[in-house]
Amino acid sequence: MKTIGAEPGFVSGAPKLLLRIEGAALMAAALFYYAQAGGDWGRFALLFLFPDLSLLAYLAGPRLGAIAYNLAHTTIGPFAYGVLGAATGQPLLMQIAAIHLAHIGFDRLLGFGLKYGVSFSATHLGPVGKAAPRTASLQARF
Repeated sequence: MKTIGAEPGFVSGAPKLLLRIEGAALMAAALFYYAQAGGDWGRFALLFLFPDLSLLAYLAGPRLGAIAYNLAHTTIGPFAYGVLGAATGQPLLMQIAAIHLAHIGFDRLLGFGLKYGVSFSATHLGPVGKAAPRTASLQARF
């Protein structure tokens, strides 16, 4: 018996393009805010790839890796602590949130989506890595 939702699905065609453009817009807005807020670009460079440390959780298996990656690559966290920074008058917290959002937008622009727990390469924006060429024919062309 097949379990519904056990197989990863992914977005393709025009919706995938729109999601990637959305990622570019998120990154651009975060960069604009960071520049306007007078953020330190050395700090930006240092922290930009920080969310990717969540990939280390894949050493414990694909399910835990996907959970950690998704927690570090959704906008909920940076929006929450960005709002907290605004509410408490902590511009550094808001700037770190902008760096985090820029990273998420950059990943989406490149096609790195949220992960499914079946393998590292299974994302909501389609397969990445070595799996991409084998399953690219499954994606609808527009």
